[in-house]
Amino acid sequence: MPQDDEPLQFGWEEWLSLPDLGLPALKAKVDTGARTSALHATEIESFGSAAQPRVRFMVHPIPGRDDLAIPCSARIVDRREVTSSNGEAEMRYVIETTLEIGGRAWPIEVTLTDRRGMQSHMLLGRQALGDHVSIVPSERFCQPELSYDVYHSKRVRQVAPNRVLRIAVLSREDNYSTRRLVEVGEARGHVVEVIDTTRCYMAINALSPEVHYDGQRLPRYDAVVPRIGASITPYGTAVIRQFETIGTFCLNGSAGITASRDKLHAHQVLARHRIGMPTTAFANSPKDTGNLIGLVGQAPLIVKLLESTQGRGVVMAETKKAAESVISAFRGLKANFLVQQFVKEAAGEDIRCLVIGTKVVAAIKRTAEGGDFRSNLHLGGKATPVRITKDERETALRAARAFGLNMAGVDLLRSDTGPKVLEVNSSPGFEGVEKATSKDIVGRLFDEIESRARPAPVRRRKPAV
Repeated sequence: MPQDDEPLQFGWEEWLSLPDLGLPALKAKVDTGARTSALHATEIESFGSAAQPRVRFMVHPIPGRDDLAIPCSARIVDRREVTSSNGEAEMRYVIETTLEIGGRAWPIEVTLTDRRGMQSHMLLGRQALGDHVSIVPSERFCQPELSYDVYHSKRVRQVAPNRVLRIAVLSREDNYSTRRLVEVGEARGHVVEVIDTTRCYMAINALSPEVHYDGQRLPRYDAVVPRIGASITPYGTAVIRQFETIGTFCLNGSAGITASRDKLHAHQVLARHRIGMPTTAFANSPKDTGNLIGLVGQAPLIVKLLESTQGRGVVMAETKKAAESVISAFRGLKANFLVQQFVKEAAGEDIRCLVIGTKVVAAIKRTAEGGDFRSNLHLGGKATPVRITKDERETALRAARAFGLNMAGVDLLRSDTGPKVLEVNSSPGFEGVEKATSKDIVGRLFDEIESRARPAPVRRRKPAV
């Protein structure tokens, strides 16, 4: 309660703030007939463990403005039956939050309920008022008045708390990257759930599209982190599209993942954005083998399966005859492949730039082992931290941006004519980069998720003409 001895004077309606919930301005009705305070909330949903239950909900702070919704979360302190003024009993979640008014602040209990249609979206009951508040029932706004204009400004982001998020990691593997996502997310207080992508199924309709898992509808998530394996890309991206349809923030979108996984499509995207890459050729007819090789240049050449991952399905042909043999073998297997220029000056090394948001947060040099031209860490390559040039940094950012990816591993070769993009990986591993650089890459990833999951400032609506 307020520490000053002098009581605050309240009228029957006052402006207040709930900073813990990111609500800088609310009009509240002061009701001494009600024991507990109540806040208008929709989409109320509990989550978290039984030991630390939490609740998430949406608040529409301005009456009549359903287009403005502030996502909130809080710890559940109780669940109790509350009887409203019309005599209806309802079980409500009870949370504790800080009330700020008249330059003072103190904790209060608040119940969450749908007050749609009521003039006040907040009701202050006796528990919140205590003995140090005097009521002047004939007055309004005895304390300083606030304004809903704050919701149309950047201050919404500035006052938004680091609320607890419910995050889904789409992954079938219990590997370093998945474990780190859970470990770092939970250390920040978030609830992180690992979902097996192949066990998701979808209800596709216009009114209420849903994602189901193990016989139940999945809850609404604040964010989804896709860790889709190459072997299930079509189904995995379909699941992500469903989350996008619902309106969930997906760290990487389905379109970017699909384009980056198809090597032919990926190189066409890079070419469209004028991003440097090794000269590449593709053809379907066996009659075009000679011309295909000629487009790329002289041997040695790289022949690469379109669906290759982690360096597998990538072959170097030392001579033109060897290239023709490899191409013939791939065609015999009815496999789709690219023929690509071999960048000799790279000398078995490439640069992995890890892009998160609009920054390259780490870069490592990967060096092939035993004379192999492939530097992938899964094939025994070694990783060391490296300083990249301004040109290399800009190339990596442009490549990630071309695919619309918020997280990407961009692989570059250092050539005589500048950086060449080999690949843009939409599910880069964290282990090699974190161990080589000693940087908290996953922490930076959660910084991005937290900033994107907060409510954006809402523009003032233009009055109807």
